[in-house]
Amino acid sequence: MTGSTGNVGRELVRELDGRGAACRILVRDPARAAGLPGRIPRVVADLDDPATLASAFDGVDALFLLTPGIGTEQTAHAIAAAVRAGVRHVVHLSSLFVLGDPMPAMGRWHHAREEIVRASGIPATILRPGGFMTNALEWVHSIRNEGFVLDPVGPGRFAPIDPADIAAVAAHVLTENGHENTEYALTGDEALTVTEQVRILAATLGRTIEVRAVRTPEEAVRSRFPHGAPPALAAAIAEGFALLRADTTGFRTDTVERLLGRTPRTFAEWCAANTAAFLGDTVDASHR
Repeated sequence: MTGSTGNVGRELVRELDGRGAACRILVRDPARAAGLPGRIPRVVADLDDPATLASAFDGVDALFLLTPGIGTEQTAHAIAAAVRAGVRHVVHLSSLFVLGDPMPAMGRWHHAREEIVRASGIPATILRPGGFMTNALEWVHSIRNEGFVLDPVGPGRFAPIDPADIAAVAAHVLTENGHENTEYALTGDEALTVTEQVRILAATLGRTIEVRAVRTPEEAVRSRFPHGAPPALAAAIAEGFALLRADTTGFRTDTVERLLGRTPRTFAEWCAANTAAFLGDTVDASHR
C-alpha cells in the first residue's frame, strides 16, 4: 500500500493488521513509519522513481493507491508497476470533487488519476471521500495562540468524515470480493458549518473559540496554508471553498453505513479522541 504514513494510511495499516491481513507498506523514509505495527513489512521505494518500484510491487495481489499533490506522474508510475507485477485489484483514493458539475480544478486532477487507473485494465474500486475531520487540526496554531478559527465557507455545510472510517471502508473492499469496478462516495453523517464544528470543538475542550469570517480568497487559502501555496493549488483551494460556501444543505451519503454496518464517527467523537492535539505542545506531523 502507498500513503501509509498519512491520515488515512496509518489508520488503514492498523485496520489491516487488526484483521490479520497480509500487507506491505511502501515508504520513502522508514522513519516516517515509526509507530505502525512492527509486523508489517516495509519496502523503501519512491513513486517519483519508477526504477525503485519493481521489487516493491513484486508478488502484490491488491494495491491501495494514494498519491498526494496535484500531478499525475506518481499515479502513472504506480499503475505501470502494478500492471507489470500482475496486480489484480486497485483501491484508489480519489475525491468527492470529481462529482462536481462543472468539475472544479481539484476534481479534474483527481479525475485524471482515476482515468489512469481505469485505463490500466486492472479491476478497481474508487473511493471518493469528502472533507476530512482531521482538517480541523489546521486550526491548532490559531486556537492555541490567538483563540480563533478562520471560516472560509460561512453558511456552507459539508459532512466531514473521519479518516479512520475511510480506512475501514478501504480495508473492507481490499479484503472482500465484489467491489471491483465500483465507485463509492464517502461522507460523514452530519452536515455542519464551520461555526458548528468550532462550537462542538470548543465544548469538548471546555474553552471559548472565536470564529472569524475570511474576507478575501487569499485569506481563505492562508487558512489552509499559512505560508502560502503554489498558484495553481491556491486557485483550486479558493474555488473549492467557494463551492462549499454555496452548498447550504451539505452533500451526504450513507455509504459508510451500508458497507460497514455502522454509522460513521461523529465530529464530537473525533474531537473527544483528539483533544491532546489542541491542548498539548505538539501536533503529530502525520495529521497534516
